[in-house]
Amino acid sequence: MSIDVQPEILIKRPRAQVAAFMFEPRNDKLWTTGVIDCRPLTEGPLRTGSRVERVTKFLGRQFGYQYEVTDADSDRFVEMRVTEPFPMQIRYELADAPEGTRVSIRARGDASGFYRLAAPLLSRMVRRNITRDLELLKKHVELSAPGA
Repeated sequence: MSIDVQPEILIKRPRAQVAAFMFEPRNDKLWTTGVIDCRPLTEGPLRTGSRVERVTKFLGRQFGYQYEVTDADSDRFVEMRVTEPFPMQIRYELADAPEGTRVSIRARGDASGFYRLAAPLLSRMVRRNITRDLELLKKHVELSAPGA
């Protein structure tokens, strides 16, 4: 069974400010569910070919994995591929909105092995976790803004 979710949120800050926080891997553990540690393996801003190593806790298990950026456009989007805990494509996308920036995260993948059995539950979990991530992202970006 495949997973395809795309929660979104409005953040009341300019797109460049949201991107500066969201697209910086060292901030991942501040707003991404389950991420315990994160380390860029490629110097500089995220771009096609960049690799990042994460340590995460998922379904009661702790493990490390890497993601690779497959496409990026500075402050508009970053698309990445992960292979663990199962293969997924993840896209962070930012769009200007009259009140700030519309932020969405799309996660697509096909659960296999143990995860295939839990796919219906897993899809709801992924949506819930990404929604929580977006709420944390909003909190961090809006509170860290100058004059906030």
